[in-house]
Amino acid sequence: MAGLTLNGVNKVYDSGALALYDINLRLQDGEFVAVIGGEKSGKSTLLRVIAGLEAVDGGNIELGGKDITDAEPKDRDIAMIFNSNTLYPSLNVFDNMAYGLRMRRASQALIEQRVKSAAEILGLSDILLRKPKTLTSEQKQKVALARAIVREPKLYLLDDPLSGFNGTLKSEIANVILNLQARMNGTFIYATKNVADALSMATRIIVLKDGLIQQIDTPANLYDYPANAYVAFFIGSPSINFIQNAYLIEEDGQLYAKCKDIKLPISQKIAARIKNKEQYVNCDKKIIIGIRPEDIYSEGSYAIEGKISEAQSVSGESYISCDIQGGISLVAKIEGAKGATTKLCPDLEKIYLFDDVTRLNMLDRDEGYISGGFADENVTPLPYDEEEQIKKKASGATKKNKGKK
Repeated sequence: MAGLTLNGVNKVYDSGALALYDINLRLQDGEFVAVIGGEKSGKSTLLRVIAGLEAVDGGNIELGGKDITDAEPKDRDIAMIFNSNTLYPSLNVFDNMAYGLRMRRASQALIEQRVKSAAEILGLSDILLRKPKTLTSEQKQKVALARAIVREPKLYLLDDPLSGFNGTLKSEIANVILNLQARMNGTFIYATKNVADALSMATRIIVLKDGLIQQIDTPANLYDYPANAYVAFFIGSPSINFIQNAYLIEEDGQLYAKCKDIKLPISQKIAARIKNKEQYVNCDKKIIIGIRPEDIYSEGSYAIEGKISEAQSVSGESYISCDIQGGISLVAKIEGAKGATTKLCPDLEKIYLFDDVTRLNMLDRDEGYISGGFADENVTPLPYDEEEQIKKKASGATKKNKGKK
């Protein structure tokens, strides 16, 4: 078994930048999990501490029930595949693939058997004697994958291996990775900043921001039940619309989300899901309204008038940007011409509400949430203000320690 467990893993760089904070993960044997986030979110750092390429500042890491926190990289039984060409230019394809086994003093018979088997799986049998400089980008990445699988490690770490590929070639390499994972039945962790890649490939996704886990769940659950505003923003393209500085008001038994000239009726289904509703209704506690572009139509029971400031087509789909009175702008997945006035009709059953201070989702999950039975799916991210304090504390502690040297 190659289950992976991280307990309270922390990493702070000498600069004071918080790389990872209190990372707790439980990955089962044979899972394909993606790690996504923006720049400096901690994706690559997470993979590097698991691989042993960087030391942790706290917590422990277990693989297959064995504590590997302080183990050398070569002793962790982990293969890491980078997004850049890491092949040895002086070695041919066969020797590049065999390098890891030779370093572990494997027998020549075992090397021959595994290299030939991996070459057959990845379609490299005809180029085993060629040098890296004669290979295409696709072939080089396949060789890098092959070099990892010949070792048959317990865990595969992939650091954005599709970066630099486009179109058909990118799809082909993605299919190679998926087929490889299925065939090897290995545990894969795939770090990428490309959300579309993660959504299409992984069974579960870890969302990171500034070294802190925001949510761990299936692609569908991340989209429909984001834990906070960051996850809602990060999952989906184009990004979700946010209407900030809004309030919940109740008039004649009807609940509304109000911001300037927008007075959005809240459906009974959404109202029933609001946590601690009494703390928000008819008071000065601000909320953030979230509406996805694909949930806005040209006809509906409630309409907002707007002037189209931009109209474009993305992957064959029509989108417009509309300016609403009060300085609010919304993107909708409908057709229109620049300069025209149009009606925007949001689906009132698909509204998101977030606390303005904590940025946490105000809505409880309903019967549409499909649980995978993982403990991680019930983890709630820290409120936004607490995250900011943690980052400041890490930076301050580092500066203080530097001053003592």
